[in-house]
Amino acid sequence: MRTALVVAVAVALPFLAAGCGEKSTVIVYKQGEYQGKPDNQPWDNEQFKGDKVAWEKAIKARNLGQNEYARSTPTAN
Repeated sequence: MRTALVVAVAVALPFLAAGCGEKSTVIVYKQGEYQGKPDNQPWDNEQFKGDKVAWEKAIKARNLGQNEYARSTPTAN
């Protein structure tokens, strides 16, 4: 009986000790302040350098390239 108790304690001890190292992961929010990454406009990058019109043209060209109907018909604009 004593051996079973020792084995049970030996098995349970690592599980009990594993919880001792846990740290709280609660985020402290500050009212009215955004703490995440700042959002940029999609055209504010190295390729377009803030040119929204060039970005829109590139997106339209990309969308046309993904349209199977436009790719398969020779007269599609």
